[in-house]
Amino acid sequence: MRIWTNEHTFNHPWETVAQAALRKYPNPMNSAVLGADVIDRQVVNGVLHTHRLVVSEFKFPSWTHAIIGHANVCYASEHSEVDPVKKAMLLKTRNLTFCKYISVDETLKYVPHPTDKTKTVLKQEAIVMCRGVPLASYMEDLLTKKISFNAGTGRQAVEWVINLDKEVKELANSAAKSIDESFTQTKRQFDDITTKTRRGMDDLQHAAQKSLDEIHTLTTPPSPQSMPKL
Repeated sequence: MRIWTNEHTFNHPWETVAQAALRKYPNPMNSAVLGADVIDRQVVNGVLHTHRLVVSEFKFPSWTHAIIGHANVCYASEHSEVDPVKKAMLLKTRNLTFCKYISVDETLKYVPHPTDKTKTVLKQEAIVMCRGVPLASYMEDLLTKKISFNAGTGRQAVEWVINLDKEVKELANSAAKSIDESFTQTKRQFDDITTKTRRGMDDLQHAAQKSLDEIHTLTTPPSPQSMPKL
């Protein structure tokens, strides 16, 4: 049996890290993880409970195929609990593929940093056990090293999701700003056109009224008082 532990601090608040951790699959950092399907999800006493099936490609050395078999994809069961009040997120994962010979129990816990609430602490633990196979100790070491490597890419994936969210928000804000500026400019141009049109209509109406007055003057016969006396 091998026990692997690790602790990492994210420079982001717990809410940000917890949301990113639930959305980190799939990601370009760890292409071996193909996806995660939700089997069950419910809220109990304010705590979000989720059961997911994680699908991945885990390539064992060819010499192990004769011992434990071969699978194109591997499956794992993941149970998570997210408590927004206590600000605690717990994930427990166990392999389903090759479980007759290998058991890998991994636990991840995300909590706020004890002295800096703008940061989040991730505590990881994995218990690896191989049984009923030759070279069990060697295989446990092999799996433990793989878990350590995947843990690093997993942390990178969380950062990737967080940065992606920031970029999307910045893009949305930029698009909204551009739309507002375009609307303001269009409204200003429309107001200018309306003002010029109104001024032109006023000038046209004034000219028409002047012409009518002149025509009326020419066509109106002079009054007797205005006629010269002979």
